[in-house]
Amino acid sequence: MENYNIAQALSEVAIKTPERTALLCPTAGRYQGWTFAEIERHVSAYAHGLTRVGVVRGDRVILMVRPSLEFICLTFALFRIGAPVILIDPGMGYKNLLRCIGSVQPDVFIGIPAAHLFRNIFPAPFKTIRIKIMVGTGFGLFGISLRKIADFTRGSFLTVDTAKDDLAAIIFTTGSTGPPKGVQYGHGIFQAQLRLIKDYYGIKPEDVDQPAFPLFALFTVAMGACAVIPDMNPAHPAKVDPAKFVSSIQDYQVTYSFGSPAIWNVISRYCLARKIKLPSLKKILMAGAPVSGELIARVKGILSADAEIHTPYGATESLPIASLTGTEILAETWNLTRTGHGTCVGRPLPGMEIRIITAVDGPISQWSEVRELAGGEIGEIVVKGDVVTRAYDHNDKENLLAKIIDGDEFWHRIGDVGYLDDNGRLWFCGRKGHRVKTRDKVMDTIPCEAIFNEHPQVYRSALVGVKDAGNKFEIPVIIFEPYHRVSHPDQLLTELAALAQGNVLTSSIKHFLMNPAFPVDIRHNAKIFREKLAVWAAKRI
Repeated sequence: MENYNIAQALSEVAIKTPERTALLCPTAGRYQGWTFAEIERHVSAYAHGLTRVGVVRGDRVILMVRPSLEFICLTFALFRIGAPVILIDPGMGYKNLLRCIGSVQPDVFIGIPAAHLFRNIFPAPFKTIRIKIMVGTGFGLFGISLRKIADFTRGSFLTVDTAKDDLAAIIFTTGSTGPPKGVQYGHGIFQAQLRLIKDYYGIKPEDVDQPAFPLFALFTVAMGACAVIPDMNPAHPAKVDPAKFVSSIQDYQVTYSFGSPAIWNVISRYCLARKIKLPSLKKILMAGAPVSGELIARVKGILSADAEIHTPYGATESLPIASLTGTEILAETWNLTRTGHGTCVGRPLPGMEIRIITAVDGPISQWSEVRELAGGEIGEIVVKGDVVTRAYDHNDKENLLAKIIDGDEFWHRIGDVGYLDDNGRLWFCGRKGHRVKTRDKVMDTIPCEAIFNEHPQVYRSALVGVKDAGNKFEIPVIIFEPYHRVSHPDQLLTELAALAQGNVLTSSIKHFLMNPAFPVDIRHNAKIFREKLAVWAAKRI
């Protein structure tokens, strides 16, 4: 039987290139590096230690550790044991965090002191935990010390054989539409993602990655490239220190980087203001929210002519499924985006099938119940392929809403609406749950918002719906966040009303509100929480 265990990929790289640098992490104000042989040695030492204290195959392990050597090696050690890793963004808010932890019923808790303190303050969701392990200095107050159990004397730890669908991890969604959901990742999903990312984006062993999202450091190491962990808080990417981020790119000649548009907005402005170029960077992957042509042009201004920007599209449940280059966006699609055609996110990646169906709010049990739409028609986006996950954890209700059975296969309802153009490219028009259903029509967020984003004082806008007097239909409202303090708000509102009247997509909008700081998701600091804005708007209309 083929072993799909993703930890096997690291072992193979360590055998081929043991002395190549695998990881660089900021430690006590400076970067420290480890080779693939050293990473492999730490993974085995942790795996031996974890099994000695009772961690066994099938145990669900919550890992709350900052991006570091320990994060990388513990994750691979747990893969190697066959114990599923549970990864939750701590910045999602303590109520969501507690609900997520309780839902997965963890057996083991591995965390830094602050995470263990949180566990002690709110013990109820942690009641299933039988083993507690401390990463860092805890003076014996929070469980067994990882440093003490790590066993470097026993040599290599043999990776357990795992089938394609054996559970490798549970990764939670951002919660940008409704409560965060735990997505089950089989080892086969990770293998498919690894292969797709490596082949499509041409990642080579000599590449150096600076991933702003911790999970991507695992992919980098497994692909045999070097990961440089940026000196930043991954829970707040928009607050990145650009000087530190740029310095590590320059010091270690980083060749590619994955990050949200919010990060590259900060980095590009910093570099352009100081006339800094980043010639080593050959690929930038921007994802997590629609990427504007203006941002792409700005980032291109700090790169060499042979560098390229990519905008992979997908979701926690299915990533990546489509991709487009910045060059094609600027040359062909951005002007259409600006005039309300949606955001082009590219062509399906190899092995991915994307269809557009009539949007339905409830479950669709069988593919025979689906009505496929023709090219150019906006509908619900569904996808099938090797990187598409099979289920949410302990959540039958959401599984029924998200999956459509098609013979021996299934389609995933990604939760977005969009259309396919004549060139086979997918255009994103917003979240299905964010559509505004007025008395006369259904309005999609991204096309409508584009009209108002053209105003020079508008940083971003959000279309939301407020229930009418009969509570049956919605009144469309545009909320905008300005770049700077607005000295003449009445004049700006008048100008936005004129923009609305000038486009058939937005002519029915009569209400405009200003909000100085939009609520956004934790993971990317880019997805707008329109549900929160809708509640805010309802109190003002």
